[in-house]
Order: sequence, then C-alpha cells, then structure tokens
Amino acid sequence: MLEKKTHYLLVNFGGPRSAQEIYPFLASLLTDQDVVRSGLPSFIHRLVFKCVAKIRARRISKEYALMGNKSPIYEDTEALAEALRLHLKAPLLTFHRYLPATHVQFIEEIKRLECDEIRVFPLFPQFTYATTGSVARWFSNFLPDTLTTKMRWIKSYAAHPAFIQAHQNQIRKFLAENNLAEAETILLFSAHGIPEKFVEKGELYPDECLASFQAIMQAFPQSLGRLSYQSKFGRGEWIKPYTIDVCKQILEWNQGRQHVVFIPISFTSDHIETLVEIENEYMTEVREANLKAYRVPCLTLDPQWIEAILAILTETNCALNQMLIRRK
Repeated sequence: MLEKKTHYLLVNFGGPRSAQEIYPFLASLLTDQDVVRSGLPSFIHRLVFKCVAKIRARRISKEYALMGNKSPIYEDTEALAEALRLHLKAPLLTFHRYLPATHVQFIEEIKRLECDEIRVFPLFPQFTYATTGSVARWFSNFLPDTLTTKMRWIKSYAAHPAFIQAHQNQIRKFLAENNLAEAETILLFSAHGIPEKFVEKGELYPDECLASFQAIMQAFPQSLGRLSYQSKFGRGEWIKPYTIDVCKQILEWNQGRQHVVFIPISFTSDHIETLVEIENEYMTEVREANLKAYRVPCLTLDPQWIEAILAILTETNCALNQMLIRRK
C-alpha cells in the first residue's frame, strides 16, 4: 500500500508590507463578514466598510510609521515557513488572509500541488470563525473542491502540551533574563478580543483562551496571573475584561507586586497589536501607576515553537474545511 503523500499549508492574518498596503489590508479585513458581522447585504457591507477602511487607514498610518510603515507579520510568517520546510522535507505553502496582493500567486501555487492531503496549520491557537473560520470560507469560495476536500485542518491547539510548554519556556527565559522573581511578578495575558455577540452565537473562543491561560500558569504558581482582551473595534460589547481597564485598575489588585509582564496569548507573531497597542498604550498605563512593565515577545521563530508546530501537526486530530465555516 502506497504511503499517503502529505503537503502543508501555514495560514496567518497577513499585514501590510508597506504604507501603500495599509488601505488594501484594512479594506480586506473590514469587508470580511466573518470578522465584521454587520448583518447588512454583502454589497452594502462592502461599500460601507471600504469607506470605513479609508478613514481608519489615515488614522492608523501613524502607528504603522512606528514600525517602519509595515507589519513584520508577513516576513516572520515566511521565515517560519522556511524553518518548517527544513524539518518537514515536504512542500509547505503560506497564505496571508488579508494581503490581497499575494492571493493570485497563492492560488497558482496550491493548484500545482500533487498530493493526497494538505495539512493546514493556522497561526491562531484558539479557534474562532473570525480567524481560522474566515480562512476556511475563503478557501471554499476561491479554490476548487478538488483542493478543499484534501485539506485537513488543525482547528485549535489552545491547550496542546507542546504549545503550552513553548509559552512556559519563553516566559521562564524572559523572567531569568530580566532578573524577575516569580513571587514579585504579575503575568498579564492579553488575547485579541471578539464581540460578545459572537459568544452568544456559540463561539468557544473565550473558553479556549482561558484553557491556554490556566495551563500556562500551572508552571508559575507564585506569580499572580490575569487574562484580559484587547483590540476592541466598533460599537457593542466585546468579551471582558478589557486589557485597558485591567491596566487602569491595576493598583486595586496587584497585591503589592511591582513588575507586570505582558504575554500576548493569542498572537504567535508580533504585529501592531503587540508592538504598538501593548507597548505604547497598556505598558504606558502601567508605568503611570509607578509599576514596571515588560512584554514577552511572541513565539515567532523560537526553536521550541517550531518544534511545537511539528508536534501539533502530527499529533492533533484534524477537521475538514467545511466543518470550520460559520453558517450565516
């Protein structure tokens, strides 16, 4: 019996590679009805949120300027893919969901794959239809069934031991490098938020974030841990507590601890939410309370993270592409 021929696909959010890509990135993101669930007819939604993207692009360009007018997420994802190829010794493609300029080449490349199975690894540890589900819908819309039926997804790895251990190792190393004692430290885990109405419709994303947080904290029993959510956009309630509120109220619950270490729990590579939002907004808020603030880098290219991905790819039950698409 012939061995099954497996190829691989690494999927991520994408991010602008230049100032010129800020608007296309935002337009692609905000017109995605798995992300912004306005309830409007599709053509009206696109019209409205392309206008919103233009306004937001002008506002957010200053934040991207702090990072050299680009996000590092594209380059980091490509570097991670290259590292994984060395270990897998098999073709591995990348897909950047909100970088439209990369999509034509991606479609051409994936159509050339000759394999029995495509193992898909999303760089989103906790499942939500707004990230992993959105990519699955895009594949369903723009790729032939002959390809999507070959896809086997790692739907979630929020509590996978390899993912947890990679985070624990990263935190231990950071505490040691900064001479921070566990008992004197707050570990503040910040995850990307989602609207509360998503959870009311059955999304388990907050449960998965909590599972990641609790599993990682088992290695740090002397530290004070907190989980919060950031990056709220638009109207309506999002899942709480908000990271900004946790920071503003920190003197009410810090128990005399002077060191606050931010850990991006739902982000596997650094981008505007970690390099600007956490560093410039949340860490500043903590420092204004006369406490010391630090940020653990995302896992990005950490060797143990690469090993974790390889382990998760081979040890996790897979889901079919159609299973990950939200029913509207």
